[in-house]
Amino acid sequence: MPFRPVQSEKLSTAVVRQIEQLILRGILRPGERLPAERELAERLGVSRPSLRDAISALQAQGLLASRAGAGVYVADVLGSAFAPALVQLFARHDDAVFDYLSFRRDMEGLAAERATRLASDTDLRVVQTVFDKMEAAHAKRNPEDEARLDAQFHMAIIEASHNVVMLHMMRSMYDLLREGVFYNRQIMFKQRATRETLLDQHGRINDSLQARDAMGARATVEAHLDYVETCLRDQSKAERNEEVAQQRLDHEVHQR
Repeated sequence: MPFRPVQSEKLSTAVVRQIEQLILRGILRPGERLPAERELAERLGVSRPSLRDAISALQAQGLLASRAGAGVYVADVLGSAFAPALVQLFARHDDAVFDYLSFRRDMEGLAAERATRLASDTDLRVVQTVFDKMEAAHAKRNPEDEARLDAQFHMAIIEASHNVVMLHMMRSMYDLLREGVFYNRQIMFKQRATRETLLDQHGRINDSLQARDAMGARATVEAHLDYVETCLRDQSKAERNEEVAQQRLDHEVHQR
């Protein structure tokens, strides 16, 4: 017979499983510091020795890392998603920017469609809350805050789609964007007309999600990323034109 005696789970094992789930679901994020040992043990309702056993097991798995005198942090497990040589290759070639946007268009369109079906009301309140912050930042005209909230808005949609593989893959992609590997988002938020259009596009995405309109959510996400691609292509062309114009000016100035 295939049955075996039921064994009670060790407290430390239960703690490991809970922290693993929090990391898997993206609730505990890379670089995030865990509460101090005493506080965390109280929150979990376990003894400090049981907590230490769990932390040691998670460190052995590479999910947590300790920093001398600073505490225990969620390890940067996303750092290995792309090899450093590949990241450098992305940064050196413009084609990677547009392939990146095409990839995001496909993945985020799918995520938005999934979110209209699978997101809880609380998930959609998170999206709404981030959008409200975007409107407030827009009024203050702070490109850095607008760019940061732009990433948070898109990430909230990914989280609302409830696919943990997509969640971690896209978070890794956004980290490369934040580091400027693909393009500088802040540049787009420094142009008045572009800023207005971007806010309007995010508003349309949010409206579709709140209405649980699957086709509308996907279409508005795709339209938004098509617009971003057009802006970047125009910017790249303008930079090339300026380079040529400078060469002409230099030639005229030095021509006798």
